[in-house]
Amino acid sequence: MASVPSLRVFRHSAYRYYWIMRQLTSAGRQMTAVAIGWQAYEAARLSRTIEEAALILGLIGLAQFAPVFLLSLVGGQAADRFDRKLILLTASGVRALSQGALILTVFMPAEQSLPYLFFISGVLGTVNAFTPAASSALYPTLVPRSELPMAIAWNSLGFQCAAIAGPAFGGFIYALGPEYVHGTASLMSLIAIMSLSFAKTPKHKPVENARGVSMVIDGLRYIRDNKIVLGAISLDLVVVFFGGAIALLPVFAKDILGVGADGLGLLRAAPAVGAAFVALSFTIKPLTRNIGKWMFAAIVVYGASTLIFGLSNIFLLSLVALGVGGSADMISVYVRSSLVQLATPDEMRGRVSSVSFIFISASNELGEFESGVAARFLGPIGAVILGGTVAILTAGVWTRLFPQLWNADKIEDTETFLSQETPQSSRIGAVKAS
Repeated sequence: MASVPSLRVFRHSAYRYYWIMRQLTSAGRQMTAVAIGWQAYEAARLSRTIEEAALILGLIGLAQFAPVFLLSLVGGQAADRFDRKLILLTASGVRALSQGALILTVFMPAEQSLPYLFFISGVLGTVNAFTPAASSALYPTLVPRSELPMAIAWNSLGFQCAAIAGPAFGGFIYALGPEYVHGTASLMSLIAIMSLSFAKTPKHKPVENARGVSMVIDGLRYIRDNKIVLGAISLDLVVVFFGGAIALLPVFAKDILGVGADGLGLLRAAPAVGAAFVALSFTIKPLTRNIGKWMFAAIVVYGASTLIFGLSNIFLLSLVALGVGGSADMISVYVRSSLVQLATPDEMRGRVSSVSFIFISASNELGEFESGVAARFLGPIGAVILGGTVAILTAGVWTRLFPQLWNADKIEDTETFLSQETPQSSRIGAVKAS
């Protein structure tokens, strides 16, 4: 039995460079999120109540989600039609410029900086409409299919490590000034571009005779007819949309726990610490049996930990609650990602990934808007308690709506299950991918 993580997947140089690029980008995004959130909340609190300032944070999330909602399907079909590496390089360049441009907000009066923060948030949301589909569709082509679950585990571990280091580092250097956070994030994006440029990726094979609208419709139809894929991504949508507390962390850090910007960085990093611990364990010993039941149990734990965080006024207890929630979320993310990737043929990955990211972004950015609105009327504590309760209830409802997910046993059985349950018209490319 392995007692240390397997590094076998990193012998593929293209995946190795991709992995470095992914983590640098993730850490930079987390740092930017910390800085934007704190700047926006501080500026809003100069002339607004706590509840009104919390709504401003929600509107920042909406500004990021709107372009994702409008453009992600375009980004998905682009990832199936055009070179995915080129898409990532271009998007990363725009992200680096946007992060650097945020430095200008430091030299503006606080209230005047808010519209600028909203604008840059929208630009970054536009970038996010194109990168997830290209990224998710690219890396499965960089490793053998048999090593894909291990690549997913390392992706998850790297992302969580970036989510730990990014917010924590961003929170600490924010004390020097937000311009240092934005400048560092921009530099990391530039290094990420250099790393990906070294990766020798397979020649892209675009879908033949493809038309934009028909490709989008095919992707939506494929998801509709595959209950495992539909159930997995819709579950994430509902749970994180209502259950996420990330958008309100500046409120808790400043006005409930009183720990400042550096405390905010630790709060944002806490879920990633728990998630990284679980992701590391999966690189040593992946889940092998009863994956559906593990996933739903993890969602219940996630909801319970959210409730504890909402009721806590002790900084250490809040950190522990967020860490436990991150651990539980990592279990469900690992299972969902593995099921969706193995259930989707390569020629459909861009479109399926784009729809999946709309759901994920809706649960994150639009969920931040929901949190802000809920906090406006229920208060920040009430909003978080509502979210934890909904997450627990959703786990029970989804076991009934999607029994395929509840009964899922082994990840590698996904293709066999689909061949038995999915209508023939929806299994485009399934035989080719096997």
